Amino acid sequence: MESAVGAHFSGLRLEALRLPAPSGPSSPSSSTSAGAAAALANGLAHAHADVASPSSLRQPFVIGRVFFQRPAPHWPVAECALLLKLWLVLTVRVVSLGVSGGTASGKTTVCDMIIQQLHDHRVVLVNQDSFYRGLTAEESASAQDYNFDHPDAFDTEQLLECMGQLKRALPVNVPIYDFKNHRRCSERFRKVNASDVIILEGILVFHDQRVRNLMDMKIFVDTDADIRLARRIRRDTVERGRDVSSVLDQYGRFVKPAFDDFVLPSKKYADVIIPRGGDNHVAIDLIVQHIRTKLGMHDLCKVFRNVFVVQSTFQIRGMHTLIRDRDITTPDFVFYSDRLIRLVVEHGLGHLPFTEKQIITPTGSVYTGVDFCKKLCGVSIVRSGESMENALRACCKGIKIGKILIHRVGDNGQQLIYHKLPMDIDERHVLLLDPVLGTGNSANQAIDLLRRKGVAEERIIFLTLISAPEGIQCVCTRFPKLKLVTSEIDTGLSEEFRVIPGLGEYGDRYFGTDN
Repeated sequence: MESAVGAHFSGLRLEALRLPAPSGPSSPSSSTSAGAAAALANGLAHAHADVASPSSLRQPFVIGRVFFQRPAPHWPVAECALLLKLWLVLTVRVVSLGVSGGTASGKTTVCDMIIQQLHDHRVVLVNQDSFYRGLTAEESASAQDYNFDHPDAFDTEQLLECMGQLKRALPVNVPIYDFKNHRRCSERFRKVNASDVIILEGILVFHDQRVRNLMDMKIFVDTDADIRLARRIRRDTVERGRDVSSVLDQYGRFVKPAFDDFVLPSKKYADVIIPRGGDNHVAIDLIVQHIRTKLGMHDLCKVFRNVFVVQSTFQIRGMHTLIRDRDITTPDFVFYSDRLIRLVVEHGLGHLPFTEKQIITPTGSVYTGVDFCKKLCGVSIVRSGESMENALRACCKGIKIGKILIHRVGDNGQQLIYHKLPMDIDERHVLLLDPVLGTGNSANQAIDLLRRKGVAEERIIFLTLISAPEGIQCVCTRFPKLKLVTSEIDTGLSEEFRVIPGLGEYGDRYFGTDN
């Protein structure tokens, strides 16, 4: 997925789903793999998403559209990880909105305001008006008697086809309708590319259940009828070349009856009703915040409620692009890594408990705020974790930091070599530092040590820059009460247990020992 949206699941490709070839006793048997695959296929038979072609496997996330079958308890971890990864591929990350309301109610204004506030995401607006059926020569001769506000005036099948393409993250050609000649421009189309948010706007977008089913949120813009009529007259005379008398005649014969028969009854399907249209800034702000929440929630965050991904922006994506570049210089790698680490640390600190505190400002006023958690320490997993210590010290003045050294041999051979921790660590909240979460085995050893030292699991916050889904599953399944904070979730692990696309040997690149 390549959308710069919310928390990013970077570099996802179908090839990453292949399991490594069996190489020893620890590898799952082919019969078990076949059983898991068969069960997965059976579970996905209930999916609403189209998974028939490779292109459909790349669709972004549409909330609540695919059901995941829980793996059987006897399946090995590798099979469960594969199921989890397949589920993540088959879910979607596009948020789709439907905006309806009476003619000239301010639907386009509301859409424009939403788009402006979502400036750091790719948003596309699709107008139902683009899907008017072209009139025949006979219908054109008596266009004044044609009801453009009836559901039959629209080519709903083509609308569904275009929306389905956008849902699968594929570009589409949206028709362009000539309102003066009442025909589609046969040689001209509006090309719409894959986006993070799709907004479908029109008077009858809630009328057809198939269209409603495409929407994650349905918004109805409710505006006074007199205001709508005044706007309709101004729009049709200025933009569509009609005279006032024909506009009023059409309004009385078709527009108002269609509103009463089709548009107003569809209001009951709306999730949000916006009175006063574009003048209602409070409602629009709340809608935008809801969209951002949907975009910012990574799929794994729905599986493991203790996983938190830093809200992605183009700035964060840009910094990830820089530190992942193999040709970046060491000073630049350190600079942009430190910026990202600081964001992760600040996000992690936000999960600490606080107490309310009142202070007196220099103006003599009372300010009610919060007091930071006092019992806190950091623990870095040597040596990559040491790169995160400066950011932690910059955020928490005088914080104590312990160290844990774990020797890694392959994937399963983990040996605790050294640790030095604060004497009263069992009384503190602990920020565990390691920039890359791969298999999760080293992290589990470190957390096990903290638990043996008396640290409550719910007092541990694990901070990492990038994480593999397998590592998240390994850690969060074993320690469901800790909190895991990361800035990006990568595709997965290679056969050599390296994070893909990853950023290489982090410690060597940060400390300049990779040459």
